[in-house]
Amino acid sequence: MKIAVFGVGGTGGVLGGYLAAAGNDVTFLARGRHLEAMQQNGLRIHTKHRGDILVRPVQATTAEAYDDTPDVLLVCVKYYNLEDAIALARRVAGPDTLVVPVLNVFGTGGVMQKQLPDTTVLDGCMYVFARIGGPGIIEQPQKTLRCFFGFRPGQEERLAPKARELEQRMQETGIQAHFTDQIQRDALVKFSFVSPMGAAGLYLDAVSDDFQKPGEARDLFVGLVKEVIALGTAMGITFENDLLEKDLQLMDGSEKGMTTSMQRDVAKGGKSEFAGLVTRIAEMGKEYGVPTPLYDKIAAWGRERGIR
Repeated sequence: MKIAVFGVGGTGGVLGGYLAAAGNDVTFLARGRHLEAMQQNGLRIHTKHRGDILVRPVQATTAEAYDDTPDVLLVCVKYYNLEDAIALARRVAGPDTLVVPVLNVFGTGGVMQKQLPDTTVLDGCMYVFARIGGPGIIEQPQKTLRCFFGFRPGQEERLAPKARELEQRMQETGIQAHFTDQIQRDALVKFSFVSPMGAAGLYLDAVSDDFQKPGEARDLFVGLVKEVIALGTAMGITFENDLLEKDLQLMDGSEKGMTTSMQRDVAKGGKSEFAGLVTRIAEMGKEYGVPTPLYDKIAAWGRERGIR
């Protein structure tokens, strides 16, 4: 199974690194100093739970130079780079290629599928705390590593055997992989934490500590989670557990001083996932007739400040 990983940050670096270290045929598609370091010294993942993982030599090139047809294309870029991922898939994916987007934004697979009608695009999500620690280096300070992917309702499932093989290969590396028949539910469960924390953290300039105690930040987080739950219910999604309780437990167990990648991106003055994590929910609320006053407020606040 040939696997291409587009985007070698925290998500793609860990997924691809674990797979490659276990002997799988993985090609990393990256750029700049990060790519140069991987080509020269390999990819190193610093972990606390299993020591350093070193992939060396490593198969790595730019997306533009990649000219193979992979069995699986893992899309692990930020939402604002989604058009680049679509262009790549349109060029390299074959009729038997399985495209698996693993992004923070709910429903990314459906967005890609509309522009790739002849390609099989799943939906996916991942639980991992990791980031680039330097050129050719990924930092994974926490053990959490779960990946969900699956077909959306009504989607043709001819490539299901390939998805099951991907699940098995991931599991063999220590990744808790789940080829699920409820990907919309599973992705929204993850999104119900990531989106509210990102939105509230950015709006209030808050860190994890602020959400772990009574006050404005925690109240806003709770309100945003409730709006996501209401949207999921309107979509016909049935949740197995109390999402609000789960999200609060996850928040209370977070490391002190933690911020989101969206906060860090905005602080740098560059592009962020604001459109996917905030604006998209406000738009979906209108689509499904679900009031989302908190998301509406933060979306308007972001527009006024030119947040991208």
